Amino acid sequence: MAPRTAPDAPRRPFGAVLTAMVTPMTPDGAIDLEAAAHLARHLVDEGNDGLVLNGTTGEAPTTHAQEKADLVAAVVDAVGDRAHVVAGAGSNDTDHAVRMAEQAAAAGADGLLVVTPYYSRPTQEGLYRHMVAVADATDLPVMVYDIPGRAGLRIAPATYERLAEHESFVASKDATGDVAGALKLIAATGWAWYSGDDALLLPFLSVGAGGIVGVSTHVVAREFAEAVRAFDAGDHAAALAIVRRVVPVVDALNGAGAQAVMAKAAVEALGLAGNRHLRLPNVQATDAEAAAVRAAIERAGVFDRTARQNDTALSQHEPAPEVAR
Repeated sequence: MAPRTAPDAPRRPFGAVLTAMVTPMTPDGAIDLEAAAHLARHLVDEGNDGLVLNGTTGEAPTTHAQEKADLVAAVVDAVGDRAHVVAGAGSNDTDHAVRMAEQAAAAGADGLLVVTPYYSRPTQEGLYRHMVAVADATDLPVMVYDIPGRAGLRIAPATYERLAEHESFVASKDATGDVAGALKLIAATGWAWYSGDDALLLPFLSVGAGGIVGVSTHVVAREFAEAVRAFDAGDHAAALAIVRRVVPVVDALNGAGAQAVMAKAAVEALGLAGNRHLRLPNVQATDAEAAAVRAAIERAGVFDRTARQNDTALSQHEPAPEVAR
């Protein structure tokens, strides 16, 4: 099969592989900005084109305004122009979401993630006005986040088409699971499309999506990036084989629906954070749950890869042997 050609190439304003990043914390619950910067650099080194901060996996409902802004600034400083930094500006209070957008822009974010207002379940008109108000607050490009399972409301096709008339809206993180719907909406909006479900990357790519905003990408971003490249090149069998290898990690981090909890267990297992603390109402993974996450990472071969990388790094920094004179 021939590779994708320019006319039907997917749009990727924020890259192809993005991680909805956890927010590292100290054991007493403070935001650990040093650990966040370290994690961000690692994720980019591993193949992420972008990082999404202050989203659900980042525990946005329990972090405060200054903490969110400080996190964005620390990550932007850590990764520079190596990756797109997209900041969550999600709330069921429009004024609050507007303030988050303004603070994210001031902190250096490259884009905004704006989720459907949750719990209050506004009409489609209210949803539309909410998103436009947030978009109008800054000059940043916006990715809308359609996740009816958490928000209790889905963005209607007609609302997508209205939003597409606004120049700031450029992408969707689609966590509806509706691949057939995405096929139509990509054509109707002209936006970039990102799978919001790790397990559905390939089905979404098949209808014109450009990539993923993932959770298991904390661990296997390299594999997801390889799968996207293989798919783009027309080697769909190779892309499928790559994704099959990481199914244990996808299931371990997403299967129970507690992505923030399991992602923090994974980050701890990889040695990228010293603990797996979360703020209530989330509670950290039990030792048994953390062990299951570690086992999945091991089955995917990530620990072996990391060990090889560490060995290579050490060998590159070993002093040259002395030459006998």
